Amino acid sequence: MIVSEFSCGGVILDGRKVLLVQVKNMKGKKIWTFPKGHIEAGETPRQAALREVLEETGYKAVIVRPMIRVKYAFTFQGNYIKKMVQWYLMKKLGRIGKHDASEIIAIRWVSLFKARELVQYPSDIRLVEMLLSSLHLTPSEEESAEVDEHEN
Repeated sequence: MIVSEFSCGGVILDGRKVLLVQVKNMKGKKIWTFPKGHIEAGETPRQAALREVLEETGYKAVIVRPMIRVKYAFTFQGNYIKKMVQWYLMKKLGRIGKHDASEIIAIRWVSLFKARELVQYPSDIRLVEMLLSSLHLTPSEEESAEVDEHEN
């Protein structure tokens, strides 16, 4: 069976740091990625992205602008899944809760250069590259701003 899915997510910046979430992929491997999820009934894509960020990380954010819409496909439980994800650039407002421990193993604020090393999905790499390019950062600038916070 072919199934179409639409999700929304956020790339949350705090200065030159970005927030990553660690999850288990479908093969059970731990990976770092950005928070995202499905739209619930009555939600707009923007509302869904903000809700998912809050639920998965405990952080309240505001959308700065849409980034990209990515499409990919995979097979899961015998179904062919055609997935589309709308990504938004967000700015951190503050932490008002805890991350969703049932879905998220850990959250971590890292530099964009560290994020480029940690993320593995092609669309996540593209998101990080877009930010590095738009912020015109060089590795020497980023290393001086490196702060790595790990929260379990």
